[in-house]
Amino acid sequence: MSKAGTPSLTTGPVGSELLRMTGPMTVGLLANMLFNLVDTYFIGKLGQQELAAMAFTFPLVFFVTGSSMGMSIGVSSVVSRAIGAGEGERVRMLTSHSLLLGLVVVISLLSVGYPLLNPILLAMGATRDLLPLIRSYMLPWGCGIAFIVIPMLGNSVIRASGNTMIPSMVMLIAGFINVILDPLFIFGWGPIPAMGLQGAALATIIAYLVICVVMFSLLRFKYKLLVFKLGSLRAVWTSWKEVMVIACPATVTNQMIPVANGVLTAIVSRNGEAAVAAWGVSTRIESLMMSPFFALSTVMAPFVGQNSGADRPDRIREAICFTGKFCFAGSLLIWLTVAGFGQQIAGMFTVNPESLRLIQQHLWIVPASYGFFAWKLQFTSAFNALRHPFYSSVTFLGRFFILMIPLACAGQYYYGLPGFYAGIALSNVGALFLAMGLWKWLHR
Repeated sequence: MSKAGTPSLTTGPVGSELLRMTGPMTVGLLANMLFNLVDTYFIGKLGQQELAAMAFTFPLVFFVTGSSMGMSIGVSSVVSRAIGAGEGERVRMLTSHSLLLGLVVVISLLSVGYPLLNPILLAMGATRDLLPLIRSYMLPWGCGIAFIVIPMLGNSVIRASGNTMIPSMVMLIAGFINVILDPLFIFGWGPIPAMGLQGAALATIIAYLVICVVMFSLLRFKYKLLVFKLGSLRAVWTSWKEVMVIACPATVTNQMIPVANGVLTAIVSRNGEAAVAAWGVSTRIESLMMSPFFALSTVMAPFVGQNSGADRPDRIREAICFTGKFCFAGSLLIWLTVAGFGQQIAGMFTVNPESLRLIQQHLWIVPASYGFFAWKLQFTSAFNALRHPFYSSVTFLGRFFILMIPLACAGQYYYGLPGFYAGIALSNVGALFLAMGLWKWLHR
């Protein structure tokens, strides 16, 4: 594949193509995780109050980035299908219209969110003495939010063409710049004054500003996908509707994930502080272990989209079968590793004996179901690429609200935390069967 907009995933070995894209995508996801960890690490050096203020920014930041991820899913779906169909001019229009849509959504969120910032923070439980600190972060972050959204959408366009190396490199550049600027702006150095929490926001925005310029340059000059003659308002509105048909359900689903996680945390909290600490550590370990499967689900969208546009359902079926084998083989390896070295892994994060025991217990039980959960991710990604976001949302939300929360709650009630963990594992199994049932129903 030499140019974005040229189909590259409609020929060649299916497994090799998926693995070729998954490797760089995994690196990009890990870089994104590092981005957040670095901010938290340096802000933790400022003190408990700054760290608490930072914690209150997470839901607000996730709301915006979750909306952007929803748009990215929509953009990837429509662009990849247009690429697969060989509609080069339409790919350029969709790309340009989608970036404009991103700017409109950003301006809308800011115009609504800023006047309500203090009431929202107070409703979340922030004390009035924390409000100035929180606002010192959110105001510069909000002013630069376009620099965050545009690279996300641009990355989704390039991924839609089958190229995951460039998006991963862009995220690595952002992470590298953030690592350098964070301590300089937070603590000060030479002529640079110490700006504390506000400095962390500025470091993030500057990092994203750089990659925003890089992304615009790539789309405009390298891939020739960014045009400034957008056509009629009807053409723009048609593109926006096509993207939002996928993006709206995906965004709602993304916003429900922290709600469900909050309910699970509330269930765990009945077992005491050590259990909550163990749960927090376990979920972070889990996100790292699952990163290859999340990366695979990200690349499944352009693969399925291109082959759908090229009318190659045989390759889509082969991709579903291949990802199932990959997910179960990879998860088995992860399970054997964490089961054998659970104590050593837990010891990297805590020395509390009770938390150590509970983390180890989690790593014995829940990873046994990773293969089911990982394959379910591939089905949901394929649903979005095929313009059936409702099936994806049903699978995601069904896993959380119909299976996981009731099973985890029942397990906790009858068997304590081991039952809670078993409930989560069973919900992963059930979610896969739900996804498979919907897939068969779709292709009946």
